Amino acid sequence: MAKRKPEDWREARRLRAWELKQQGWKQNKIAEALGVTPGAVSQWLNRAKKAGIKALYRRKAGGPKRRLGDEQLAELPTLLAKGAEAYGFRGDVWTRPRVAEVIKREFRVSYTPQHVGNLLRSIGWSRQKPVERASQRDEVAIKLWRKEKWPELKKKLPENSEPSSS
Repeated sequence: MAKRKPEDWREARRLRAWELKQQGWKQNKIAEALGVTPGAVSQWLNRAKKAGIKALYRRKAGGPKRRLGDEQLAELPTLLAKGAEAYGFRGDVWTRPRVAEVIKREFRVSYTPQHVGNLLRSIGWSRQKPVERASQRDEVAIKLWRKEKWPELKKKLPENSEPSSS
């Protein structure tokens, strides 16, 4: 088997312990030479004996187990497509806390709003941008106001003043 370069000093230390053991060193002497406890050396050597030298290589940390399964994650867009108001929220805008609440209701799984953002990105959802106009906007009433009220108000304005654009 070809030797591979250790990824970090800890891995190199474990591999060196294995090499020293193959050369006939005692565990206590290996521990002393590497500056670790004999128990650590014992664990490394046992791991290598059971699973081979690859067991001494650095492994990526597993992290916590996912709490939402693939099926549940696939179902989430369908649930969100119903709209926020379908779940009793005021206004049809999804926020991370609202999505967290829906996940809790539907799947009995709690997530922080920050993690909900990660979940939404993983299923292809991006931030919602608010609509520029109010949903209650009445175009007919606005036209009528501009036609009838605005000219009256404009006449009452002093000569030099302009109405604000906000």
